[in-house]
Amino acid sequence: MSKVNKELGLKVEEHLTKLGIQTPTVKDKLAVDSEEKITKIIPLMTELMEVLGLDLTDDSLTDTPRRIAKMYVNELMCGLQPDIFPKCTTVENKFCSGDEFVLVKNMKVKSLCEHHFAVFGSITPDLGCTIAYIPNEKVLGLSKLNRVVEYFSRRPQIQERLTNQICEALKFILDTDDVIVHIAGSHTCVSWRGVEDEGSITTTLAAGGRFTEGDLRKEFLSNL
Repeated sequence: MSKVNKELGLKVEEHLTKLGIQTPTVKDKLAVDSEEKITKIIPLMTELMEVLGLDLTDDSLTDTPRRIAKMYVNELMCGLQPDIFPKCTTVENKFCSGDEFVLVKNMKVKSLCEHHFAVFGSITPDLGCTIAYIPNEKVLGLSKLNRVVEYFSRRPQIQERLTNQICEALKFILDTDDVIVHIAGSHTCVSWRGVEDEGSITTTLAAGGRFTEGDLRKEFLSNL
């Protein structure tokens, strides 16, 4: 993560909770220090691997429980912590008026399905997240859109909730309803297990304001 804004992160998470689209979490567990979490996960992962019949005395596996614990806490699920919410630098809107919108496409999504902890998102280069918004009084730094996508992706997710969290967070930050978010993702819980359908793509869309219908929505969809 880049520069962070804990205060904004707490406000955004509170806003999502009021809307009923917050990730299911237990607050007192979230507050535990990262190193303490890692320390607690290591023996649990050790037990799991031993139950599976793996030999943890082998030099290739000895440090695997610690590696996995650090990966989950510091990387794959770091977006559970509002204190690392990205700093969302805005400037006064002197550029866009009327129905003009800002659009960023092909932002990468790297997340874990909360049902199986299997990877989903931008598995191939043509998949990812596209966002557009019509500025009101604020224009957001372009890279901040990527950072918001990254923040909400780095936690156990379902794609439908992820799409709505990104959309509602940006509406809150930008103080405008005119936001639309589209995600096209591949799910390894579908392609690697169960039905094992390697070709299926999941598409989700969340829209507000003037993007809910009409020509603006059509123009956005034509840019996908």
